[in-house]
Amino acid sequence: MQRTNGTDYVASFLLGGLVGAGVALLVAPQSGRELRGLLGEKVREGSDRGRLLKDRVVERGRELVDDARQGLQWQKERLAAAVEAGRDTYREEKSQL
Repeated sequence: MQRTNGTDYVASFLLGGLVGAGVALLVAPQSGRELRGLLGEKVREGSDRGRLLKDRVVERGRELVDDARQGLQWQKERLAAAVEAGRDTYREEKSQL
């Protein structure tokens, strides 16, 4: 079974909305010039919304990557301190024997 992520669902939803809006506009009782103008306007609006959404998703992704890097750095420092403490304990015990 193939796993999907949330962006697949969002992209499908947006594509469905655009197709639905296009069909609704095509069956609307308007002149060709008015319809083309309206379609162009809707396409521009959709494109702008898509860019804004992409920018938000990219920014959130960068924030998540930065958070993950900070968490890994913190874990790395903790592990290094634990290893050093283990070495110190080993040396102390060895010197006492």
